[in-house]
Amino acid sequence: MISRRPRLVAASFSVVLGMGLALAGCGSTGDKSAASASPKTGGKTVTVLAAASLTGTFTQLGKDFQAARPGVKVTFSFGGSSTLATQITQGAPADVFAAASPATMKTVTDAHLADGQPQVFVRNRLEIATPAGNPGKVTALKDLANPKLKVVLCADPVPCGAAAKKALASAKLTVKPVSLEQDVKGALTKVETGEADAALVYRTDVKAAGDKVKGIDFPEAANAINDYPIVTLAKAPQPALAKEFLQYVLSPHGKAVLTAAGFESP
Repeated sequence: MISRRPRLVAASFSVVLGMGLALAGCGSTGDKSAASASPKTGGKTVTVLAAASLTGTFTQLGKDFQAARPGVKVTFSFGGSSTLATQITQGAPADVFAAASPATMKTVTDAHLADGQPQVFVRNRLEIATPAGNPGKVTALKDLANPKLKVVLCADPVPCGAAAKKALASAKLTVKPVSLEQDVKGALTKVETGEADAALVYRTDVKAAGDKVKGIDFPEAANAINDYPIVTLAKAPQPALAKEFLQYVLSPHGKAVLTAAGFESP
């Protein structure tokens, strides 16, 4: 059974909700208009649940948001969007939810737990990730059907898994993965550690991994692009801060950080 607090999800910046662990304060790279924060927001914490593929960008935006609002803290729980959506419906306290697909966001809106209509703020597409040396000699999506290759995919309920399933179906390919991961970071880690010859992950994750992996574009990815919606939550402990953070993500600075990471504009 899922606890009434979000589980700590493995990610480079996952934070245990409820501990109030502050992000380190640092100089803001955000828009200067954000510096005129209201004193009413000081000493408060905004809690954000976000798809694992947003770990790097939201971590940066969280630092920038804090720097412009002295005393405000941002805590994150990153993980598979389907898991996070279930946690919200189970009563996990949170202010903002950013999902990697409309389908997982629908779990929250159908439960009447969203404060208003979710807004699509970025899009993402798949890429094949292999270890840096590409030992499996993968060059195209069809190569993943080779039974000699160790291929890792995200589980079907996870947005990256649903996208992979759609891309493979469009190419009429059947792939038998050696494991199904609960979020995209788990799939990428299998490649980084050499436990897999290839994985279908987001291009943003390939870019973030740098020279640890090799990224291979494939045309079928165009048939499985994911929209990312974001919304403030109806039971947000800090509704004013929730709205501020959402608007910060949608701001020119937020868009710049996300685009630099490889996300596409909706």
